[in-house]
Amino acid sequence: MSDATNRRTPVLATRDLQKSFGLTEALRGVDLAISPGEVVAVMGPSGSGKSTLLHCLAGVLTPDQGEVTFDGQVISALPERDRSRLRLKAFGFVFQFGQLLPDLSALDNVTIPLLLGGTKRAPALKQAAEWLDRFGLADKGDKLPTQLSGGEAQRVAVARALVTHPAVLFADEPTGSLDSLAGEQVLAAMLGEVREGGTTVILVTHDPRTAAYADREVIVRDGRLSPGYRGADQGADA
Repeated sequence: MSDATNRRTPVLATRDLQKSFGLTEALRGVDLAISPGEVVAVMGPSGSGKSTLLHCLAGVLTPDQGEVTFDGQVISALPERDRSRLRLKAFGFVFQFGQLLPDLSALDNVTIPLLLGGTKRAPALKQAAEWLDRFGLADKGDKLPTQLSGGEAQRVAVARALVTHPAVLFADEPTGSLDSLAGEQVLAAMLGEVREGGTTVILVTHDPRTAAYADREVIVRDGRLSPGYRGADQGADA
């Protein structure tokens, strides 16, 4: 990543982020800055706090202390209604098992974020079909999720996440349920699209092969960022 990118204002940043669940400290003073268009892999053992970090960055959880900013706005202080609107308009999400609606076709699954955002059905269907085509699924639009392979279903989930052109894509173990070949196909397709569109990606993974696709790796251990991760000298100045 170029020096010019490094000096850009962070699209996402945290300051002294702390979050506990009962007596368990999930995050303990996390400071992180992520540049526009950067792909950051968040790694760490089970229970380290990496998914909690993702959920705080996305405004799903609010921290007990510290703050999260998106494009300079402190989103961790916003009420839930405003954070929900932000997630709909500016963020996209891909989960380990896709979480497609089982009774809807692949095409209808991809249209959902557009419809929720106020797009009329006809143009929403057109845009959704175009995104399925981008992921090599033009002939799968009428298929139900159960009629798709695991890799196909996950590509539908990625298309659904990107159809609104989000500023940030949050991907939580997006290839965790796939075999190696299908996982590589999903990652290659996803990252090809986000790099072309300049989308920032927060990629939570336990797999070093998946993390190798990122620009930078952030290691979370016991709720803190571990020093010496790959690309530690990169990222925006907070």
